[in-house]
Amino acid sequence: YLVDMADFPAMNEVYAKHFAAHKPARSTVQAAALPKAVRVEIDAIARVG
Repeated sequence: YLVDMADFPAMNEVYAKHFAAHKPARSTVQAAALPKAVRVEIDAIARVG
């Protein structure tokens, strides 16, 4: 979730740096406001084992 979609290029650059070879599926949506006045929130599902 992004408060401002203008932040997408910077967020995408960081994402690409951390997930070089096998990028997980994702979606990006704009939200009017996020808790604690943050600009980015990430929702993830992980499988362990």
